[in-house]
Amino acid sequence: MTAPRLQGEVAFITGGGRGLGQAIAEALAGAGAAVAVAARSEREIAKVAADLNARGGRAIAVACDVTNSASVDAAFACAEQQLGPISILVNNAGVQGPIGPIGHIDVADWWSAQSVHLLGALLCTTRALPGMEAANHGRIINIASQAGTFVAPNASAYAVAKASLIRLTEHLDAEQAGRAIRAFAIQPGTILTEMSSQTLASPNARAHAAPLVALLESITPQASAAARKKLQSLAVDLASGRFDALSGRYLDIDWDLPAMLAEQVQSA
Repeated sequence: MTAPRLQGEVAFITGGGRGLGQAIAEALAGAGAAVAVAARSEREIAKVAADLNARGGRAIAVACDVTNSASVDAAFACAEQQLGPISILVNNAGVQGPIGPIGHIDVADWWSAQSVHLLGALLCTTRALPGMEAANHGRIINIASQAGTFVAPNASAYAVAKASLIRLTEHLDAEQAGRAIRAFAIQPGTILTEMSSQTLASPNARAHAAPLVALLESITPQASAAARKKLQSLAVDLASGRFDALSGRYLDIDWDLPAMLAEQVQSA
């Protein structure tokens, strides 16, 4: 009988209490990884961990504010003590941030969005890397967005944060060359989450980001569910090493990654 693809791996997932983080936690746990579900929302992460354990997985809930170094250190220490060394890190924690034109939005709110997306990823990566380097093994998956690849007027907080996360991924991969540590930035698709519901309910979004609102309104539950399954499949593929040759790149769930992999291997 074939062992689960991620048996023996330990994953730490930020923003794991709902939405994309919950979907990824379910996928990695289902593939055999032990999972630390981390977020500030203690009740939500406790429920996710309990559900995963009820399905036969091995999961714990870890309270964590990714913008606070001490909180990150404590969360990782707890996960390592209960589950073992972290070999998979998923930097998923994020917020929409203020919507509106620069010069007319709250600067503190704008900077807070950068802190959650970028500082959070940097703190968690900094905490995870020493163990990965000691083991010469690890994979880091940063949840980016298509919004980080183009100009999104009036949504600069989110778009700039995701663009920065993509560049951070590229630098991390370059610096880890020669080690068996891989980093990826992925576009998870358009999935209906609490964040998307909040955006749709936002007067600022409707006033200043009509294309975003129109996109979210066009997504059917069926399309959202299909994107969720693609995200889960890609998360397992990346965590298991299937696409290691594409490390350092921005990857979209709708791209033909096997074809990209074959091209990459041929050109190597």
